[in-house]
Amino acid sequence: MSTIPFAFDLSPAGATGSLALLLALGFTLLGLTLSVLGALRSDGRLAEGGRRAAWGVFALATVAIVTLQIATLRDDFSVRYVAEHSMTVSPLWVKWVTLWAALEGSILLWAWVLALYAFILSFTARNDVLRPWVMAGMYLSLLFFVGLNLTVASPFTPVANPPAQGAGPNPLLQNHWMMAVHPVLLYIGYVGLAVPFSYAVAALVTGRLGESWISQIRRWTLIAWAFLSAAIVAGGWWSYEILGWGGYWAWDPVENASFIPWLLATAFLHSIQIQERRRMLKAWNVWLIVGAYATTVLGTFLTRSGVVESVHAFSEGLVGPALLGFMAVVLGLGVALAAWRLPLIRDEHRIDQPISREGTYLAGNIVFLTFALMVLFGTLFPVLVEAVRGAKATVGAPFFNAFAVPLGLLLLLLMGLGPLLPWRRAEGQSLWSALRWPLAAGLAAGLLAYLLGVRLIGVTLTVALSAYNVAGLLQLTLTAARHRAASSGGSALTQLLPLVSSFPRRYGAYVAHIGLVVLALGVAFSSGYKREAEVTLQRGQTESVLGRPVSFLTVVRDDRPEKLSVGARLSVGKELLLPRINTYHNAPAMPVAMPAVLYHPLGDTYATLLAFDPEGQWATVRLIDSPLVPWIWGGTLIMVLGAALTFVPARTPNRAHTPSRQPA
Repeated sequence: MSTIPFAFDLSPAGATGSLALLLALGFTLLGLTLSVLGALRSDGRLAEGGRRAAWGVFALATVAIVTLQIATLRDDFSVRYVAEHSMTVSPLWVKWVTLWAALEGSILLWAWVLALYAFILSFTARNDVLRPWVMAGMYLSLLFFVGLNLTVASPFTPVANPPAQGAGPNPLLQNHWMMAVHPVLLYIGYVGLAVPFSYAVAALVTGRLGESWISQIRRWTLIAWAFLSAAIVAGGWWSYEILGWGGYWAWDPVENASFIPWLLATAFLHSIQIQERRRMLKAWNVWLIVGAYATTVLGTFLTRSGVVESVHAFSEGLVGPALLGFMAVVLGLGVALAAWRLPLIRDEHRIDQPISREGTYLAGNIVFLTFALMVLFGTLFPVLVEAVRGAKATVGAPFFNAFAVPLGLLLLLLMGLGPLLPWRRAEGQSLWSALRWPLAAGLAAGLLAYLLGVRLIGVTLTVALSAYNVAGLLQLTLTAARHRAASSGGSALTQLLPLVSSFPRRYGAYVAHIGLVVLALGVAFSSGYKREAEVTLQRGQTESVLGRPVSFLTVVRDDRPEKLSVGARLSVGKELLLPRINTYHNAPAMPVAMPAVLYHPLGDTYATLLAFDPEGQWATVRLIDSPLVPWIWGGTLIMVLGAALTFVPARTPNRAHTPSRQPA
């Protein structure tokens, strides 16, 4: 457990970092007080002081995080965090990522990203009655995380007798460059949801629950959603590249904890369109965003509390109860304010007809929420059983797959249906006209997949629904382009680029949907048609494995200051692979397999070294075929690009060119 680092025996780095955090806490309290007083008294000067306090918090949090980074890069083992999680022989990039490779550093990254968001908000938030309360909401979160860094998760506690060599990081965290990417993306996504949560608090406190706060948080939520999407898939990529089992998602508790806020944020991004357009679902949207932020804290709790067994869970101690308490505060605050403002968040309108765009979005929201609750139940069930009965329990992939597959297919169906339907109601003839070609494309693709040998019903349905989605989006785009061409001249094709630049929000959403379709195909085929085989080969021996000739050529050794790497050079078909086992000198009892992966558009060549003869006479390897795995990474990139497109300013919006059934 960390101690409060206010002793006079702190090292220069420890003193600098601790003092910066202490002052950051002071500015946080100042900002919170001024913001609340400014809002209550309608005093612009106080509110302005509260806004500007965020500058001090960000500057001081930056000093703290830079201090820890410098201490790590300079091997300053007088700082306990550096002594316990870094070592002199680590490569530079490993020392760099050590900043967030353990509890205290990752909490400091949380606090710094939160301070960054507050700093940006202080400049960009609209100057209205909501802003002081929004800043107060951000300060509330900062108060907790900066306070955590000053107490039970201090990275600057001193070491009385600094060692000559540090203990070094966890081997799993120094084995792949993805560690430089995945946690940072995850924290930007997690922490980003603090902004819409703060807006929700501000809207509830002020009673301004119309469309103003919704319109201000759409982009903030989209930023958090895009980073969270990229982070989740980057984590899967890390798992694929590191753990040697050829998979990317195992329904691990910590993976699940990042998936739950993503599901809620995705539902929110769709349901706010109903509030913007129909002034409905006010309470629903409040609950969704409160739940999304609370579950990001839950994800951090699961990672940092040690209550679950996971390759991602790294520590235990008082920080777990503290995070659990903060999650209770977030939920309690949301529930109390929503109950207080219940008359204001009751909907004045009802959905006219289920077969309409808002009906489809609401159905999709219910599916997202059901999905999230089922994942939450499966994740927490072992924890609850152990807490109540003291017995170990596990919930495996079969439980999650049993509902994830049908719910995922249902979401694909609704995702394609929503944009094709008009708001309020769809008449029979226009409904058939909108759906016939997408349905025909879906049926044709499903039939073609079956004729080509796809026999798994889930995969066949994914192919059919993917084609139906793509055909629907193409139909909408071409119809809009033809209407534009009819009024502006030229051909429909020449109008595509002007159309996209006029409505980037709409076509960004279409691109994101296309990315999700690509991702879904990658998941369906790689899960349904994954094959693997293990084989022991003598040196120079060739065997047919998974339909390809595989030869063991030689053993390769690479002894470095931080690790011993032993690899088996293989010939797989016409390709050469070198799967390795890395043994880090700071953790010799924990060798880490480093698979060799050659990426191909339709399926990778994947090999893992399981065992080898030290004399190089034999090696046991696992070969894995997982078709379309790269589509998962590519689909995610398309999704993120789609989200980015929605931020491009519209060139010359001209609704006269837009068919009536196009989305707003």
